[in-house]
Order: sequence, then C-alpha cells, then structure tokens
Amino acid sequence: MKKKFTLLLLFMIGAISAQTRGVIKDSLTGKPVPFVSIWSENENIGTTSEENGSFAIGTTQKSKTLIFHSLGFEKKKLAIANTAVVLLSPKVNALDEVVVRKRKETKRREIGIIESAVLEAFENQPKIDLKFFPYQSDYKQTGFIKKIGLITDSRIDDATIKIHIYSVDANGFPGAELLDRDLVVTVGKGNRQSVFDVSKFNLALPKTGVFIGFEKIMIEKNKREDRNSYYPYVLYNWVARNRSFAYLGGQWTAQSAEKKNIYEPAITLVLTN
Repeated sequence: MKKKFTLLLLFMIGAISAQTRGVIKDSLTGKPVPFVSIWSENENIGTTSEENGSFAIGTTQKSKTLIFHSLGFEKKKLAIANTAVVLLSPKVNALDEVVVRKRKETKRREIGIIESAVLEAFENQPKIDLKFFPYQSDYKQTGFIKKIGLITDSRIDDATIKIHIYSVDANGFPGAELLDRDLVVTVGKGNRQSVFDVSKFNLALPKTGVFIGFEKIMIEKNKREDRNSYYPYVLYNWVARNRSFAYLGGQWTAQSAEKKNIYEPAITLVLTN
C-alpha cells in the first residue's frame, strides 16, 4: 500500500510540474510584456503572463501550438518547443481619417441596468465572456461611452481584470477590438459594482451595437491559494437571448437556440453626449 501511495504521489507531482514555461518580451525594446493572454490552440487550456512577462501553461506536448495575444502587439502562434522566449512585435496601426466631436457631457444615460445578479463565474481559465448592447435610435443624444460598470465578488484586495470592447461584424459576431491597448482595471474586495471611466478613449457607440466583455487575468497576484481560485469572480444574470458568445482556445464560439434564458455578465454602460 505504501509503495502504491508513493507512486501515486510521484505521478501527481509529475502532473503538476508538466508545464511549459517561458517569458514574453517586446521585440523592439526587450522589455517584458505583462498580462498577455495565452491559449493552447483549440483547447480549453490557457493562462496569462505575469507582470515580469513570465508564464507557465499546463501542457508540454510538442505537437501543440500556443497563441499569444495582447492589444498593441501582433498576435503570435508558436509551437511549444519555441516558447522559452517569445518576442511580440508592436502593432503599427494605419489610422483612418478621424472626425473629432467635442463632448459636452451635459446628458447622461445608463443602459444594461441589472435587476439581480446572483450567479458567479468560477472558471479558472482565460475565457472572455460578453454582453451585447444594441444601438437604439434614442441614443443619438448620448452617443459616447463614458463609463463601464462591472459587478464582481472578490476575496482579495486589488484584484485585476481585463475589459474588452468589440464592434459587431457582418455575421453578428464580435468584430474588431475598439481599443488599441489592453484595458486592465482593479476591483476591491467584497461584492460590489466597480465603475471605470473610459471617456479618454472618445468611444462613440457604434450603430451596429457593441460587445463589452471581461477576461480573467490568471496571475499569482490574483490567486487565493487556499481555494486555488483566481479573483475576481464576475456576477451574471439570466436574460432572454437567442445566441451567446465566448472566446476559448484562441477563437470565438457561439451557442445558438430558440429564445431561451442564458447567463451574461452583469455589465452596465453610462452614455453621454
């Protein structure tokens, strides 16, 4: 029995240590790139780079491909054998002609108000969940996104999380990201709504609507060891929708059905003029 227990223990230790480790750097400056989203392609395995650019992901199979993604950098795919040092190239954006509208901020409208948010996202994986905000004609007088609200539950202080903002493509899927760099925000301990001012991005609400989402940042700072959980948890509520989206394994997936209740993140928007 003792021999069997020893073998089992060695097997468990081996499974825990079966990780691919590396560090991510800016290809131009050589500086570490923090909070990079990392997925094993087409698998439900992923992680996030630490503030010093280091990462560890729970797979060592040389046949696997890892996907590295951070706003402001070109997305990169590499075979696991080549990920000891990952160099990300800064993205050069060809800017369209921009018409700058001066905001007055004399009007305010909150949309997506949550009546009750009781479910929590416990998944410990780098999954992006979304809430869709359709455009309505009466939003014309408050066409800018001023603030994003997120209801969370955290057992640690100063937990960090990513917020994503997407346009809508021709098929109704999440399209291009509307920010050119990662939006990493901090939430406090306990069950609360945190509100983040995004007015500096000068985001007009697209007439095709907008997707607002969140992504867990799987770093040691966000982890509570006694529960092996990454915080914060995000609260959800049940809504009637015919389709929902999630980003897993480096790609968007959709679940479609007849009108049904699905759960979506408890996110609100404050619009202004």
